[in-house]
Amino acid sequence: AGGHFTVTRDTVNDPIGRGTMIILHMKEDQEEFLEDRGVKDLVKKHSQFIQYPISLLCTNEEEVTDSEDEPKIEEADGDDDEPKIEEVDSDDSDDDGKKKKKIETKEWEVLNKTKPLWLRRAEDVNDEEYADFYKTLSNDWEEHLAVKHFQVEGQLEFKAVLFVPKRAPFDMFDNKKKTNNIKLYVRRVFIMDNCEDLIPEWLSFIKGIVDSDDLPLNISRETLQQNKILKLVKKNLVKKCIEMF
Repeated sequence: AGGHFTVTRDTVNDPIGRGTMIILHMKEDQEEFLEDRGVKDLVKKHSQFIQYPISLLCTNEEEVTDSEDEPKIEEADGDDDEPKIEEVDSDDSDDDGKKKKKIETKEWEVLNKTKPLWLRRAEDVNDEEYADFYKTLSNDWEEHLAVKHFQVEGQLEFKAVLFVPKRAPFDMFDNKKKTNNIKLYVRRVFIMDNCEDLIPEWLSFIKGIVDSDDLPLNISRETLQQNKILKLVKKNLVKKCIEMF
């Protein structure tokens, strides 16, 4: 947090060979990120479309009836990718008097399976894929009215998919509404969804994403307001939006 860190050789833990292991020590008020749901929501928001797979070791609990004929379950080694199965004692019994027990299974789950649609060529994406992507992006139950999928190259490079909804937003004339519905990504990493300088207010009903290769990943809101690249992106977005009408 203070901008200082120290790098030393690890002489405590077993060598992992290739790769990097990062150990996070959570504060007491951040224990929500120790739960599967908190980690999944975080990855879905910020890293859903990055090209490298992000896997989470999930723990699932299943209730089974104890039986003498049940095969013995052996715990998988830590180096294997196979699911681990552990027995949890339970005193519950069903109507037939058979004892029930709970079994915990641990299995790796890939969290970022969704492929970034905007990286594909427009002619390779069908209407159904656009509709599914729009509903995921906007949480709208209806399909979109129009779509514009394009890529800008030259003095700046970015890819974008813009949608016009079928119905006007219920808060379209509300002064407290979101200034825009365009999500900003930098190299497939989510940055923000309320950048006021990305599109003018009179186009605030447009939904979509913009993925830039020129902006830095650690860009702040204050830096964005003074960024010349963002002004060029805004100019191109307005032009493409008008072409849809």
